[in-house]
Amino acid sequence: MQLSKNWLNDYLSKPLDAEELATRLTHSGHAVDGVEAKGDDFLLEIDITTNRPDCMNHLGMAREASQLFACDLMLPDSRFNSVAAKAEEAASLRVEDHDLCPSYTALVIRGVRIGPSPDWLVARLESIGSRSINNIVDITNFVLWETGQPLHAFDLDRIDGQQVIVRPAKVGEKLTTLDGEERLLDPSILVIADAKGPIALAGIMGGLDSEVTESTANILLESAHFDPTTVRKGAKKLGMHTDASHRFERGADPKACLWAAQRAARLIVEVAGGEVLSSHLDATRLRADWPPEVTIDVAALERFGGAEIGRRRCIDILTGLGFDVEAEDVEAEDAGKGSRLQVTVPSWRYYDFEQAHAQDVYEEVLRIFGFDNIPSTLPALGVPDGNPLPGHRLRRRVQDTLAASGFNEVINFAFLDRQTDAQYPSFYGQRQPMELANPLSDRYAVMRRSLLPNLVESARYNQRRGAECLQLFEIGHIFAADSEQGRVEMDALAVVLGGHLGSPWERQVELDFFDLKGTIEAVAEAVDFPLTWRPAEIPQLVVGASAHILSAADPSLKVGIIGQLKSPDLPYDLYVAELALERLLVDQPDLTTTPPSKHPGISVDSTLTHALSVPWADIEKTIVGAQVEHLQQVVLKDRYRGQGVPPGSVNTTITFHYGAEDRTLTQEEINDIHFPLAEQLEQRFGHR
Repeated sequence: MQLSKNWLNDYLSKPLDAEELATRLTHSGHAVDGVEAKGDDFLLEIDITTNRPDCMNHLGMAREASQLFACDLMLPDSRFNSVAAKAEEAASLRVEDHDLCPSYTALVIRGVRIGPSPDWLVARLESIGSRSINNIVDITNFVLWETGQPLHAFDLDRIDGQQVIVRPAKVGEKLTTLDGEERLLDPSILVIADAKGPIALAGIMGGLDSEVTESTANILLESAHFDPTTVRKGAKKLGMHTDASHRFERGADPKACLWAAQRAARLIVEVAGGEVLSSHLDATRLRADWPPEVTIDVAALERFGGAEIGRRRCIDILTGLGFDVEAEDVEAEDAGKGSRLQVTVPSWRYYDFEQAHAQDVYEEVLRIFGFDNIPSTLPALGVPDGNPLPGHRLRRRVQDTLAASGFNEVINFAFLDRQTDAQYPSFYGQRQPMELANPLSDRYAVMRRSLLPNLVESARYNQRRGAECLQLFEIGHIFAADSEQGRVEMDALAVVLGGHLGSPWERQVELDFFDLKGTIEAVAEAVDFPLTWRPAEIPQLVVGASAHILSAADPSLKVGIIGQLKSPDLPYDLYVAELALERLLVDQPDLTTTPPSKHPGISVDSTLTHALSVPWADIEKTIVGAQVEHLQQVVLKDRYRGQGVPPGSVNTTITFHYGAEDRTLTQEEINDIHFPLAEQLEQRFGHR
């Protein structure tokens, strides 16, 4: 919104510099996006937030500036001489619903002369990009941009029966507005009507049949307050947006109607002649809770803001902004300790404080006091609310493990289309997906039953843009419909990897199934949940390169799936896995840390030639089950097939690490332990 610097200065006791004004307004919460020179004036492009309609005019913004620059606010003159005749004798007023129109005020001015506006008025309007129409309409626009109160001038002689009725429109009623468009109305739209029918859209735009023209001599000057919701819905239904509706939708000043009309009447008499009839038409019935009141404690404000402000300074700021302030403890020291203030909100801030809290008043004081004046301090280290739940600890440990392994976490939408959801396996089996009642589109029709579809799409998105290596994971909820419970959900982990690590002139490594398997094993080790694997045929995964992930303690408990993704059109293969994190919490012990021994251990490599059909999991299980003394770790080092290895067999090289807590083992001790174990493995798995 553009406001004129010279126009703002009209209401201040000292002139302000445009750049300094822009800086201080921005610091107080009114972001000035730009300052543009225009002749001897400057236009300020101000981003006024929707909760501050009181600042969408020059007088309201001048009020803010007067506090920022410690100068006086000078209100414009609204005095005028009236004649003995009364407005009630020239026109009548009826408001049918005061909830939709809490206040309606109208003045009657007779004998005006319609013509061009004086130069000063034209200059003021043109300074903010508004064109001049005629002296009467220009005055209503001027007062709008001066005070923020929308006004409308009717040709009184074109109002049938000189009767003004504020009511909802009737079904099928039509009105041609000032822009020449015929509008079809309904009861959701509030109108100003005469004895025949609508003559204006309340709070939006006047009607063409009652507009002020060159032949107009008598006018009825409307200044009203309309319900913001009604105006917003009516304008939206009709596809309209005007300066008036922009302010009424956000909440204009409910008590400014008469004063703004009087200000306009003074200017009309000055530029267009005529005489104002005494008294005025009025139908005002404001709500009982106007104005709102808030009690604040200055000491609490200072704790909240982190600065010493003082009671006197708080009172000065609030009263300068238009708040009425009454101190409950007049003997309290200025430091504010124990000083409570009863704050009454001004009418132009009603909608901003409709549900008022003390913190809202704190903000008013602090933004004028200046956030730059609040000293910088380190935040206090408070005591945690409580220990994290087991599920939270599990999630954090999984995230840390994967991040340390070079993976990046992604976050996707929790919904997708039905076809994609049906293509992937789910831990929920045959349960149907949860359908959204009002989806954004068919692409987001159901809640996900698996994390894999969206994660795979994220991987493909990066592949299409030239990513040579992908290591992604996502942790989130998956959902399903349940006939008894209504819906069920669980925490899950999905991982995808593929591509090449390294560069051609360095050692380049191609990521494959075993890299992903090792990653899942690292996660399992980090949460102390041993896993085992069983080959399986899984939808969307390559047969022979896919498996179910099972609990080693209870092989009947399926905790996940792993495998190579079917997708021949990709630049390189992708490998995916998904785990049900909640199932990893079954009988999970407390996680502890065991420090390594001070004494060095000894590693021994052994190569076992065995049938290719023997899985490594069986060999590892046999080694662990032997419970060999001082055996601390077993690692699969290498597998070799080729020259020197019998057909159908494979050489598996295993590293055994031995050590003791209290001493360094001798080679003889290692031999006595290791040779029997190697012999046991040879007898059970060795090549026949």
